[in-house]
Amino acid sequence: MSQTPTRADFDRYMVPNYAPQKAIPVRGEGSRLWDQEGCEYIDFAGGIAVNSLGHCHPVLVEALTAQASRLWHLSNVYTNEPALALARCLVERTFADKVYLCSSGGEANEAALKLARRWAHDRHGEHKHRIVSFAQSFHGRTFFTVSVGGQPKYSAGFGPVPGGIVHGEYNNLDSVRDLIDDDTCAVMVEPIQGEGGIVPATPEFLQGLRELCDAHDALLIFDEVQTGAGRTGSLYAYQQYGVTPDILTSAKSLGGGIPVGAMLATDAVAGVFTLGTHGSTYGGNPLASAVALAAVEFIDTPEVLAGVTQRHDLIREHLEAINRKHGVFREVRGMGLLIGAEMAPDYEGRAKDILPLALEEGLMALIAGPNVLRLAPSLVIPEADIAEGMARLERAVARLVAAQ
Repeated sequence: MSQTPTRADFDRYMVPNYAPQKAIPVRGEGSRLWDQEGCEYIDFAGGIAVNSLGHCHPVLVEALTAQASRLWHLSNVYTNEPALALARCLVERTFADKVYLCSSGGEANEAALKLARRWAHDRHGEHKHRIVSFAQSFHGRTFFTVSVGGQPKYSAGFGPVPGGIVHGEYNNLDSVRDLIDDDTCAVMVEPIQGEGGIVPATPEFLQGLRELCDAHDALLIFDEVQTGAGRTGSLYAYQQYGVTPDILTSAKSLGGGIPVGAMLATDAVAGVFTLGTHGSTYGGNPLASAVALAAVEFIDTPEVLAGVTQRHDLIREHLEAINRKHGVFREVRGMGLLIGAEMAPDYEGRAKDILPLALEEGLMALIAGPNVLRLAPSLVIPEADIAEGMARLERAVARLVAAQ
């Protein structure tokens, strides 16, 4: 680069679909980042639940550099060792019999929805194509996935949405009973609604969905793009709920920062994706697969997963202490290291206002909609970084209250 890029360059050269904060991070290590000016930040955002082991974790760096000196990419005319090893790892650790590798959560969900419709078409005929999803759900940014997602703002202005998609009320099984029928091919659900406000499903709700799908010969799809790969304290959230889907999607934490996605399915379903029915140019490339394999093998251990639960309890204690002092939150919820703090009525819609204040205090955080502060740090964030990050958050919250 002939000159150092600035934040103004974003406005000059980039499509304006994002509004990034003013700081430009240039280096990361563990759960800390440094920007162009040398300012340090503690990372509670995790790249939106992506950086599962923080920044530049030695295990992932080793996997990346070792594979980078061997083989980066092949077309899907060929297979490769890292992709096969990753697929086997995921099958051996989950309910699945087969794995489809791609490059993102949106791709994984697109594949899951197409697989469900193809399965129903081949098994029952064209009439069985309806998909049940939920209000406030989020499943990606392709046109199919934003249509299945229950937030119309993401599909508005792009023309007619695909047909055969209906939306129930999350955690309301009666609403699903009113929608599901023998023309339904699948029910798609997040075990925890992420972009919809960090709302965990009740066990009864997910179990009821499983029973309704069985009764109507429909497939149950779990979107675990945000909840998977250790985020909730088990490798996948379905394992904590004791409800097994037919199809599961994974991305974000799966690659620890490398773009990778996966769709997992049973043999009974996966077989309808015959030669040429679906594909992904970069899916299963050796570089991403090698890093994802290292991430899964490191995360899926008793020490790391137990640590996720311990860190959840610690962060919740800090948030509740902040709230006792300032009264800004109505509720703290979530599982593992996917935590949401809903704003109190006096601060309705003000979660986004915390982000720039937190950044000025040296903390990176997220929102899940305008009314929920979202925290999704590294699964192995040191407790000292949690304590310091929470102190910085408390200062940001105090400034919000003072300006009220």
